Amino acid sequence: MSVKIIECPRDAMQGLHDFIPTATKIKYINQLLQVGFDTIDFGSFVSPKAIPQLKDTIEVLEQLEWNTSTQLLAIVANLRGVEEAVKHNNISFIGFPFSISETFQQRNTNSSIAESLNTVKLMHEQCVKYHKQPVVYLSMGFGNPYGDEWSPEIAIDKVGELDAIGIRCIALSDTIGIADASIISHLFTKLIPAFPHIEFGAHLHTTPDTWYEKVDAAFNSGCNRFDGAIKGFGGCPMAADELTGNMPTEKIISYFGEKNISLGIDNKMFTQAMLAADLVFSAH
Repeated sequence: MSVKIIECPRDAMQGLHDFIPTATKIKYINQLLQVGFDTIDFGSFVSPKAIPQLKDTIEVLEQLEWNTSTQLLAIVANLRGVEEAVKHNNISFIGFPFSISETFQQRNTNSSIAESLNTVKLMHEQCVKYHKQPVVYLSMGFGNPYGDEWSPEIAIDKVGELDAIGIRCIALSDTIGIADASIISHLFTKLIPAFPHIEFGAHLHTTPDTWYEKVDAAFNSGCNRFDGAIKGFGGCPMAADELTGNMPTEKIISYFGEKNISLGIDNKMFTQAMLAADLVFSAH
């Protein structure tokens, strides 16, 4: 059985007000590249006005020691970002946040759901042209707080629309940490058999006391791709004023360790990365 862990320093950093020096980012992500993660979600090609913390993504990318099997993923929010990201050979995955919530789509990408679906279509075309893989994050995948219409059926319908475009990797995103085990199980057990050609992931935000039930529900429902951030740092600055923590990577690793499922993680390098994360984030 293969379980993929996607480490998300981009998500951990993006909402911080104090700018993390570029050299610090480079050193930290280079450490993460030695751990053995499947993928590093390292940066984003978005407006520096929207996410000033990540305005140095290209500078960081140019100095990464990319000599491992770990792949790189970058987030975009519009076609301009796609066109920038696909030009970089070291980037394997281009990620786009596509929301079930009209309110959140406008808040997050300044576009409607209909406009964003067209962006996904154009992103897919660019990814095919440049030999990248598009990854769509189904934001507010488990519900939303804005009063927009939401149901599991709507989520499933949106996956169908993405499937028709040709998207083959979709991460259901618990953007504000409201999902419980029952809805996680319901969605994955419906989606995975219905779309066997799509790789489904879990991008879960959590509180310290609910992480286990969320990971357990996703895994037992057939999900083998998990996003995390060391120590649970970060969250989505566009989702709410109070950030809900990312899923702590060390918790994901401990969960699969108990099940004797190998993740290909170098434990020594991961311990060093944990120590480095404390230094990177404690000052911010």
